[in-house]
Amino acid sequence: MSDDSSHDLSLIESELKGKTLIVYWYLLRQAPTSIGVREVQRALGFSSPSVAAHHLEKLKSLGLVSKSTLGTYQLTQEVKVGVLRSFTKLGRFLIPRYLFYSVFFTTMFITYLLIYPQTLNVHNIVAYVFGISASAIFWYETVRVWRQKPF
Repeated sequence: MSDDSSHDLSLIESELKGKTLIVYWYLLRQAPTSIGVREVQRALGFSSPSVAAHHLEKLKSLGLVSKSTLGTYQLTQEVKVGVLRSFTKLGRFLIPRYLFYSVFFTTMFITYLLIYPQTLNVHNIVAYVFGISASAIFWYETVRVWRQKPF
């Protein structure tokens, strides 16, 4: 990564917060659709279109969106900065990355319980401790990250 690129990302990270982050999050979920100012205002409950326009222009100045001649905005760049690092895009959904691990470990533990005889020997107890611990930790992290989402 070049110095210019890392400088750009640090600038984006410092500017991408608050309502600007909420607008960016909304555009990420709507991509590749072009979005108008009033649509952003209504969807996000802003007090006026000028608030939405201000944050869309801020995103445009950061190089994250482009503005068409019709006055609509479209996402041009996806960046993983701040809280966005903890999410992955799946279609129109932004989901916590930990969700994959949560589902995997929980599924493996349930599969173990269903397939292997439960005799409460040392091997079973170690499997219980590992399965319950891993599942609990990853579900906790999934919920914690989900609560950090912009809206």
